[in-house]
Amino acid sequence: MNEVAREAYEKVRDSGVIEEFTAQGRIVGSREVPRSEWPFEFPGAAYLIEHDRVPFISYPYEWSFSELKAAALHHLDLQIDLLKRDVVLSDATAYNVQFVGPDPVFIDLLSLRPYREGEFWQGHRQFCEQFLNPLILRSVLGVPHNAWFRGSLEGIPTLHLANMLPLRKRLSWNMLSQVVMPAKLEQRALNAPDESIEKAKSNTRLSRTAYNGFLVQLRNWIARMEPADTGKTVWGEYAHTHTYTDEEARAKKAAIQQFAAAVKPARLIDLGCNTGDYSVAALEGGAQSVIGFDFDQRAVDLAYSRAREQKLNYLPLWLDAANPSPDQGWKQGERSGFASRAKADALIALAFEHHLAIGRNVPLDDVVDWLVGIAPVGIIEFVPKNDSTVQKMLALREDIFPDYTEEVFEAALSRRAAIVGKKVISASGRTLFQYDRTDRR
Repeated sequence: MNEVAREAYEKVRDSGVIEEFTAQGRIVGSREVPRSEWPFEFPGAAYLIEHDRVPFISYPYEWSFSELKAAALHHLDLQIDLLKRDVVLSDATAYNVQFVGPDPVFIDLLSLRPYREGEFWQGHRQFCEQFLNPLILRSVLGVPHNAWFRGSLEGIPTLHLANMLPLRKRLSWNMLSQVVMPAKLEQRALNAPDESIEKAKSNTRLSRTAYNGFLVQLRNWIARMEPADTGKTVWGEYAHTHTYTDEEARAKKAAIQQFAAAVKPARLIDLGCNTGDYSVAALEGGAQSVIGFDFDQRAVDLAYSRAREQKLNYLPLWLDAANPSPDQGWKQGERSGFASRAKADALIALAFEHHLAIGRNVPLDDVVDWLVGIAPVGIIEFVPKNDSTVQKMLALREDIFPDYTEEVFEAALSRRAAIVGKKVISASGRTLFQYDRTDRR
């Protein structure tokens, strides 16, 4: 933190707000590093602040609707309570919220500054583009925000969203005040920038009561939002429609529990986590935390609701495994890609590999290489071609996968790791392969 920010930081710190909200788990824990402990001198720096390590960094374009909504409400609740203590947030970026397990936490202490009487919410536009607009996209139009947000790291512009809304969706007060009118003002600013700047300068005062009311109204609207596309999805219903018998499902869960009990990973990654059955099994077995990934929006939402309700150290996230998040932002260094973040002590990839090998035409050898690279030990389930799920995938396309066999899979795995366990867990021949590459790499 530089000298320019010193006074604001000290006023907020000395008010006790940071300590109070940290104790509540709403703001990440932190400490001021004594100058004698600085790794090197920072010219012009007043303080060096070190915050507690966040277990896993995730981004809004990896969050489900429910996670983005939880983060938005966390941000607004924080603002509402800060305002009561004469403190505001200087910005409203979604990247200032992270998750510890399923719980959102605010991580940017330097966004906190003293409230100035009569000021307006400077972060409103940013909040709309990074929280509100993506939520509207899904709740009103039934379109997930993830791909758009990943391609536009600053969020969804209000002007673009307004152009997409049908007339009947524009007529509520919330939509008029938060989307339609701001979009018109934005368009006017583009057409007459000098005039808009002068008008903004002369109309910037807002009473504290109005400021608070604005935040509360927005919070209540977001709290009522639900996805518009709430119908069934293939993997959202997987827990009820999978092809395992009850006995086979129990055997599969037992195998995961036994694996987790033997390895006791601090972090386990569950690829293709669905609604979280096997993530929970891993936690029950002894995994300290689980990060799950799935392509199905509804499945991730259901898994997240489960994690919150049961208070599990479990964070499910959205992932297109054939197109995982790259390094992005300025000089490709602001937002780390999946490859550098998704490292774990253990991996489970259950009924997953065939979605890449057959569903996305990724060579089986490459699939195995990618999976084994995520964690030194793990369990990968191989689904044979005669399995009904694979047969459905091949029903409307040519079978161009002569090398998709258990023998090819096992050979590919054995080149990269020791196969320390092999167990058939279904009548169709689905097989769990447990690997250990600690002596290979």
